[in-house]
Amino acid sequence: MDEPRIKVYGSATEITVAANAAGLRDLAERLMGLADPELSDGYHEHLESGINLEEGSVSLILARDEAL
Repeated sequence: MDEPRIKVYGSATEITVAANAAGLRDLAERLMGLADPELSDGYHEHLESGINLEEGSVSLILARDEAL
Protein backbone atom coordinates (compact mmCIF):
# COMPACT_ATOMS: atom_id res chain seq x y z
CA MET A 1 0.00 0.00 0.00
CA ASP A 2 1.18 3.53 -0.76
CA GLU A 3 2.39 5.89 1.93
CA PRO A 4 -0.17 8.64 2.72
CA ARG A 5 0.86 11.91 1.07
CA ILE A 6 -1.08 15.08 1.80
CA LYS A 7 -0.29 18.64 0.77
CA VAL A 8 -2.16 21.76 1.91
CA TYR A 9 -1.63 25.05 0.11
CA GLY A 10 -3.55 28.13 -0.87
CA SER A 11 -4.07 31.84 -0.85
CA ALA A 12 -6.10 34.31 1.15
CA THR A 13 -9.27 33.22 -0.66
CA GLU A 14 -8.78 29.53 -1.45
CA ILE A 15 -7.30 26.47 0.25
CA THR A 16 -6.46 23.21 -1.52
CA VAL A 17 -6.02 19.87 0.21
CA ALA A 18 -4.42 17.48 -2.28
CA ALA A 19 -3.61 13.86 -1.50
CA ASN A 20 -2.95 10.48 -3.00
CA ALA A 21 -5.51 7.71 -2.33
CA ALA A 22 -3.79 6.65 0.90
CA GLY A 23 -3.70 10.26 2.06
CA LEU A 24 -7.41 10.70 1.35
CA ARG A 25 -8.16 7.57 3.39
CA ASP A 26 -5.99 8.93 6.23
CA LEU A 27 -7.91 12.24 6.23
CA ALA A 28 -11.24 10.39 6.11
CA GLU A 29 -10.25 8.27 9.12
CA ARG A 30 -9.21 11.40 11.05
CA LEU A 31 -12.53 13.10 10.25
CA MET A 32 -14.50 9.99 11.22
CA GLY A 33 -12.58 9.95 14.50
CA LEU A 34 -13.54 13.57 15.18
CA ALA A 35 -17.19 12.64 14.59
CA ASP A 36 -17.08 9.94 17.30
CA PRO A 37 -19.90 10.60 19.81
CA GLU A 38 -17.46 9.92 22.69
CA LEU A 39 -15.40 13.01 21.83
CA SER A 40 -16.29 16.40 23.25
CA ASP A 41 -16.65 19.77 21.58
CA GLY A 42 -13.31 21.43 20.98
CA TYR A 43 -11.37 18.26 20.23
CA HIS A 44 -8.92 18.88 17.40
CA GLU A 45 -5.90 17.54 15.53
CA HIS A 46 -2.92 19.46 14.18
CA LEU A 47 -1.32 18.37 10.92
CA GLU A 48 2.08 19.94 10.26
CA SER A 49 4.44 20.31 7.31
CA GLY A 50 7.10 17.61 7.28
CA ILE A 51 5.30 15.52 9.93
CA ASN A 52 1.77 14.57 8.75
CA LEU A 53 1.87 16.76 5.63
CA GLU A 54 4.26 17.09 2.73
CA GLU A 55 7.10 19.61 3.07
CA GLY A 56 5.97 23.09 2.06
CA SER A 57 2.39 22.58 3.23
CA VAL A 58 0.65 25.10 5.43
CA SER A 59 -0.47 23.73 8.80
CA LEU A 60 -3.97 22.27 8.99
CA ILE A 61 -6.16 21.99 12.07
CA LEU A 62 -9.15 19.63 12.00
CA ALA A 63 -11.53 20.69 14.77
CA ARG A 64 -14.84 19.55 16.21
CA ASP A 65 -17.11 22.55 16.83
CA GLU A 66 -20.66 21.75 17.93
CA ALA A 67 -21.62 25.44 17.69
CA LEU A 68 -21.57 25.22 13.89
